[in-house]
Amino acid sequence: MIDRRETQVALQAVREAARLCMYVRSHSASAPESIQKADASPVTTADFGSQALVCRQLHDAFPGDGVIAEESAAMLFEDAAAGTRERILEAVREQHTGAGATLDNVLRWIDLGSDREPSRRHWTLDPIDGTKGFIRGGQYVVALALIVEGEVDIGVLACPNLSLPGMTSNGVIVAAEKGGGTWSFDLQTLELFGRLDVSQEQQPARMRFCESVESGHSAHDTSALIAADVGIQGNPVRMDSQAKYAAVAAGMAEIYLRLPVSDTYVENIWDHAAGCLIVEEAGGRVTDMLGRALDFSRGAKLSGNEGIVASHGPVHDLLIQSVRMHL
Repeated sequence: MIDRRETQVALQAVREAARLCMYVRSHSASAPESIQKADASPVTTADFGSQALVCRQLHDAFPGDGVIAEESAAMLFEDAAAGTRERILEAVREQHTGAGATLDNVLRWIDLGSDREPSRRHWTLDPIDGTKGFIRGGQYVVALALIVEGEVDIGVLACPNLSLPGMTSNGVIVAAEKGGGTWSFDLQTLELFGRLDVSQEQQPARMRFCESVESGHSAHDTSALIAADVGIQGNPVRMDSQAKYAAVAAGMAEIYLRLPVSDTYVENIWDHAAGCLIVEEAGGRVTDMLGRALDFSRGAKLSGNEGIVASHGPVHDLLIQSVRMHL
């Protein structure tokens, strides 16, 4: 059962951040305003506001813990970002009504996530995993994980647009503690829905696999070849963000493949830490494409791994064999 103080703080933090994201999305005339980062990926006021809120709560509760988060406030100090700064402040104040929500503090809270080197105990945060999904109205999550001695100890995903089996509306938080299982909660109330377990499907022809919407994130053609090798006959379900991990954990899909599109790309820990534990604690398996355990001990990058294979288990080794044959 989910009962640790760290998990309770994480649940509250991602809930507040997700509500900020929903506020920004609902108050945008069309798609939310975005800025292009140096790597050509988009970042929005909601990314910055979400990171500020989560880092503030983590710092208040666990001041000795570091945070490795995706965003930095550096670009917000430029003159051209004056309007963006004000919109971030407005969004943060909408959710955080207590004292302290000044512009200086919000920028400082964002940069509480500026760690890049590993420590004995630290958090990793993606304030909006799936920013392109957020912009277009698809799936996105606020992803937060606690890493202790190089292993993921707690993983939490706030999924505003995801509905799990048995739910009557969208909006769920999925959380896992190492050794404590995977559980789902209502995003608005934090009411417990129940424990999640991976699919028990044994017949490959009836298995479902999901992959990224963005072709730049995963090699779709190779994924199709691997699915055919294993005997999967259906079309892939494509969704943004670590919502794919939640889908596998909840039995909505059996397989998630993220295969590298170049020899130089290295995955970020904030894109996988929470989801990895959530699938494993629901009874599934997560490795890299060569079958190796994911190594979260190296800082911000999964530099010891290549690609990601997450599954409910029965065909995992077959997937790895196929990957090795096609890559």
